[in-house]
Amino acid sequence: MTETLFTQILQAQVRCKDCEDRRANIRVSIELQSTSNPVHKKDLVVRITDDIDPYFLYNLVISEDDFQSLKVQQGLLVDFSAFPQKFIDLLHQCIQEQDKENPRFLLLFLSSTPVLDHTPAHLNIVETNAFKHLTHLSLKLLHGTDVEIKKYLAICLACVKDERLLLEQKLQKTEEDLCRQLSYTQQTLSEKSRELDRLRSEWMSQTTALSNKHSQELTSERERALEAQTKYQQQSEQQRRELESLHQKNIVQLQTRLVELEACNKELTERKYKSESIIRDHTAKLVGLEDESHRAKQEVLSLRRENSTLDLECHEKEKHINQLQTRVAVLEQEIKDKDQLLIRSKEVLDATQEQKMTIEENAEKRQLHIGKLEATVQSLSEELIKANEIIKKLQGDVKTLGGKLKLKNSVTIQQEKLLSEKEEKLKKEQKELHDVQQALRLKKEEASKLQEQLEATVQKLEESKQLLKTNENVITWLNKQLNENQVTRKQETLGMFDTPPGISSSGGFRTGTLDQNMVVQFNPLMSKPSVSPDDVKPRAPTAQNAHALSNKENGEPFGLESKYFQKREDSIPLRGIVQNKELQVGAAHPSSKPGPYSAGSAYFPGQ
Repeated sequence: MTETLFTQILQAQVRCKDCEDRRANIRVSIELQSTSNPVHKKDLVVRITDDIDPYFLYNLVISEDDFQSLKVQQGLLVDFSAFPQKFIDLLHQCIQEQDKENPRFLLLFLSSTPVLDHTPAHLNIVETNAFKHLTHLSLKLLHGTDVEIKKYLAICLACVKDERLLLEQKLQKTEEDLCRQLSYTQQTLSEKSRELDRLRSEWMSQTTALSNKHSQELTSERERALEAQTKYQQQSEQQRRELESLHQKNIVQLQTRLVELEACNKELTERKYKSESIIRDHTAKLVGLEDESHRAKQEVLSLRRENSTLDLECHEKEKHINQLQTRVAVLEQEIKDKDQLLIRSKEVLDATQEQKMTIEENAEKRQLHIGKLEATVQSLSEELIKANEIIKKLQGDVKTLGGKLKLKNSVTIQQEKLLSEKEEKLKKEQKELHDVQQALRLKKEEASKLQEQLEATVQKLEESKQLLKTNENVITWLNKQLNENQVTRKQETLGMFDTPPGISSSGGFRTGTLDQNMVVQFNPLMSKPSVSPDDVKPRAPTAQNAHALSNKENGEPFGLESKYFQKREDSIPLRGIVQNKELQVGAAHPSSKPGPYSAGSAYFPGQ
């Protein structure tokens, strides 16, 4: 069983060895053959033929096993069941692209020999792009053998015979149809000829009737034309009078417009002189700008304003010029219209001259008048030409002004560039200033912190100074108390030395000589130091006591030493003074015992 899937003529590019490429039309047919013996298998048959050359035959039979090797070799992604449809889709894309100059999909037929003979060939489907030629599919086809070619030729002969039989049948049918049509057309022709004769007789009768009617209508129309001529003459005279009045009015209007145009021209010349003077001022200002670069911003602003005013003036001048041009065009159009009206009036007058001689005389007079009017119109046209020349001169002046304005704009652009550079420098300096300000803020914050620390240290210093002052006050008060105690003790000692020694009531000896040792001690634990009576013991006079006695004898004040008034970093606040008293028994009374003696406080005098 064979099933034809695709048969169509395609345009392929034939490429042989050592030959130029050529294009040929080949027929590609794809068939699916199924065999039932011994196992159900399907083979894909690809056949390439040429309708012109019957010996051009290339075949390829692809079985399922062959397709697996082809799939591996060319990297195909479809199965054998889907391969025929994909192959047909690629061929359709080649058909769509074959009529273009640069087709995207090409069908290549490659041969390794210079002539297409019995050697195998390759059929490639290539996609072209800007980068490379991408081959989608490459099939190796074998040239048909003699037996295959004979079979193919036999098939072609059978097809030709079938086509011949079909054509003969069609020819017989067409002959019968043509005979029938001929008989029918002959009948219709006879009928139409009869109708034509009848129509001709009717047409002759109608033409005679129409000619009679036409002659009657002509006579009536002639009578109407004579009446219309009389009416037309009257209307022409009225129109002529109206035209003369309109012409005079137009002349007056033209004169007034000419006066207005002259006034406008004077204004334009005055403005031109003013603009020239302004331009000179601007040139002077530009020279000043080159000299004074530091005032560039203000002068650029003034130049911009002046440029805007000049642009406005130029726009106004252009508007005035356009208005003048429109007025001139309107005047020319009116003159043309009047010329046409004059020509028409001349034609009407020529027609009336043949009928009436009186109208000719009046027409001559009016022609003279019209000649005068033409002379005035010519003079007006000359004046208009002069006005046009003046307008052209003004346009040239406007162009020169535009060129000068362009120069000014270029200068202003250069100045703006300089200004932009200066602004960039300013921005950089502002950035640096901002950074410096931030650094200053940080420094100020650090300074404020240091100030707070300084204030705290100053407060501590003041507190320490107050403590020092209180300590000094206490020390001075203590010195006073000590001095008073010394004075009282001196007096007591002097009195004791004057009185002889005696025995007390308790049976003990009173001390004859009393040595006193005063020591200042800084004790942080004792707030009110005192000396108990048991601490007072008899002892020998030491070197320190001797030094104290010598100081008393020399008359020096008995009190704290100078070292206790020096300021020390590791000093402790003064807490109290302890006074030690010693009782010494004289050498003459060795067996005497010391009597009860109470130690006095350092803050209060002894009793």
